[in-house]
Amino acid sequence: MSAADPHVPTILCVDDEANILSALRRLFRPAGYRVLCAEGGAAGLATLEEEGGAVDLVISDMRMPVMDGARFLAEVRERWPGIVRILLTGYADIESTIAAINQGQIYRYIAKPWNDAEVVLIVREALERQALVREKLRLEALTARQNEELKVLNAGLEEKVRERTEALRQAHERLKRSFFTSIQVFANLIELRGGNMAGHSRRVADLSRKVAAAMGMDGRQCNDVFLAALLHDIGKIGLPDALLAKPTNKMNGDELGVWRKHPAKGEQVLMALEDLRAAARLIRSHHERHDGQGYPDGLRGEAIPLGARILALVNEYDGHLHGTLTGTRSSADDARRLILQGRGKRYDPAVVDAFLALFGAPPEPPVNELALTPALLSSGMVLARDLISREGVLLLAADYVLDDNLIRQIREYEVAEGTRITLFVRNPEG
Repeated sequence: MSAADPHVPTILCVDDEANILSALRRLFRPAGYRVLCAEGGAAGLATLEEEGGAVDLVISDMRMPVMDGARFLAEVRERWPGIVRILLTGYADIESTIAAINQGQIYRYIAKPWNDAEVVLIVREALERQALVREKLRLEALTARQNEELKVLNAGLEEKVRERTEALRQAHERLKRSFFTSIQVFANLIELRGGNMAGHSRRVADLSRKVAAAMGMDGRQCNDVFLAALLHDIGKIGLPDALLAKPTNKMNGDELGVWRKHPAKGEQVLMALEDLRAAARLIRSHHERHDGQGYPDGLRGEAIPLGARILALVNEYDGHLHGTLTGTRSSADDARRLILQGRGKRYDPAVVDAFLALFGAPPEPPVNELALTPALLSSGMVLARDLISREGVLLLAADYVLDDNLIRQIREYEVAEGTRITLFVRNPEG
């Protein structure tokens, strides 16, 4: 077997007596070891130089001329610390043995005369231990190398993950922009149908989102309210131009019947789009009323989704400002008064309170106006404001002079509707 074969342990025996070396060679060769011999310490060091670190174990006699075993093994430890070192010594050499243990840090010492089986066992155990140590060192080195490779790999992977994440983020942002652009296009198409609708959806969307946030809705819910507000009139796309141009208080019964279908149609148009399903449900309910008198489902109170309750208020507020409900534009103060009048009837009180907290409560009525119930009306009083039904229909215009017959009809109307009516009349003392 050659020295290049890493599976064959190599033993170097060092002694100045040839017969001792022969005995050791005969002892170890049957075990399959590669056995080298050197007569003296200097020869042993030369052999180790030639072998280039291929020797696994050295057995050295203690008593040798020029360089004793202690000095020789100390030199081996200094230059080849991985080689196992064993000392052969006599009982009379106890002090030298202690020196060898201290200087050469020997693995074991064997007393002369030795027992062959014991020596073979000691050497086998030493070589097995040496193999385990070398395997441990090999595995540690392999682990360290692999860890470094993993660090490099992880660094590359982290960079790729960052690049991929950034690419996905940019793609997501592009999709979001494309999605909102599509929503805005739909909203613009609706508003192109009639000049009185221009800007309506955007205004309602901005105000509705602010009210939703003020009422504690989370980001996703606020976004659904915003989308629903942008698209709340999408169901009107199929309506005739003449109907779109009419205020609701001037529509006849058939026209109102057609008109009231647009919330359900809006929901139907959008339900196929998964990202807009929540908004579609809000669109269906944005003409429901707190008192249950709305459409298309006659929902009442909290049965109406909160986003739809917000949208219902803001939609009509903008309609009052721009005249789409009655054909007459209202001032911001008057529009807020109308919202306040509808608190608990048309609108959820909590939504009214949140809206007015954000945009300001209406000022008190002017001193030249009186707010009266029908029971307090008298002939000759003059209306200071339009009287609007809960459906948004103009019943009586401002400046109308009341007579007994008309007052009786108003009182009957209040009873028939089952709701309290407030009228504003001119104060003659104002």
